[in-house]
Amino acid sequence: MVKRNVLLNPGPATTTDTVKMAQVVPDICPREKEFVKIMRELEAGLLNIVHADPAVYAAVLFCGSGTINMDICLNSLLPENKKILIINNGAYSSRAAEICEFYHLDHINLKLPLDRQPDLQAIEEVLQKEPEIALVYTTHHETGTGLLNPIREIGDLAHRYHALFAVDTTSTYAMRPIDMQKDQIDFCMASAQKGIMAMTGLSFIIGRKDAIEASAAYPTRSYYCNLYLQYDYFQKHGEMHFTPPVQVIYAARQALKEYFDEGEEAKWARHSEVFQTIYNGLARLGFQIYIPQEISAGLVAAALYPDDPNWDFEKIHDYCYERGFTIYPGKVDNMGMFRLCALGAIEKKDIDAFFEVFEEALGTFDIRIPVRQEG
Repeated sequence: MVKRNVLLNPGPATTTDTVKMAQVVPDICPREKEFVKIMRELEAGLLNIVHADPAVYAAVLFCGSGTINMDICLNSLLPENKKILIINNGAYSSRAAEICEFYHLDHINLKLPLDRQPDLQAIEEVLQKEPEIALVYTTHHETGTGLLNPIREIGDLAHRYHALFAVDTTSTYAMRPIDMQKDQIDFCMASAQKGIMAMTGLSFIIGRKDAIEASAAYPTRSYYCNLYLQYDYFQKHGEMHFTPPVQVIYAARQALKEYFDEGEEAKWARHSEVFQTIYNGLARLGFQIYIPQEISAGLVAAALYPDDPNWDFEKIHDYCYERGFTIYPGKVDNMGMFRLCALGAIEKKDIDAFFEVFEEALGTFDIRIPVRQEG
């Protein structure tokens, strides 16, 4: 048995022991037919999670964290003399804009408030004024704050103006139910250490085959991080073009089995119960939560630091960490906050146990309960 830690950070997520132990397998060359079969099974499962028709969509796998997906989609899906529209209302959309800057991609960085859903009219106005936009990009769930973006409505706008729609679903895939066609998504992306509750090192992009194949004619901006190159190799050989993270693939296969055993609706209900327990626990202690629940993704609660001279996040973190619970700092500039996340293989009873420890920590460091909030 492995010591169990409850990770309340936004990923990597808490895993089951069966997923951990699935990595202990005989050594195998990843070019063997046996491993190719596993890769094919993995692609089918990943498509199934987002109800993607395998005749229309493909799952393209890469080694790396979730950011590699952002890099790949942005550098691979931009035709010559066209633009990308980044709908930017959080840290991860800002990262997408940074990737565009790094590759010198022609883009529009539409900066919007971090604490509310985007103004759809403002998005449409940009699309009307900029007919060269070929790709609209946003983040489904900004884990820096907990904000949920209305992807179905944004996707509808993108398609109305003949643009592809790519969504970073790293922190919603296999948690919040997603349907590629109904949600108007051309490309989504995630990494194995979050929603499917597997191991770090494997990421994947799910996208329309016709759009991937069309991208073969676009300017190439990366060799390793090229979507068509990886897609084409897998279609022909059933293998990743370059060496895959073999043991992590086995863990992902086990994680998918456990995902389908639990079921989409039951898994989302579990995450929702965990989040509600987090939300209620913070509210009971007097913490102010940055994003109102009605526009939250229901997976991350970002709580503002209390107005208390004894508050010290590092001390609270260390107290909880020593007792098996990991909490995480915020990600909004010039705002003190910490985050509690409802990801991973955790249940309501884990959150109940956490709040016992958390309240002990507040008492140990003489922080008043209920806490005081500035303003």
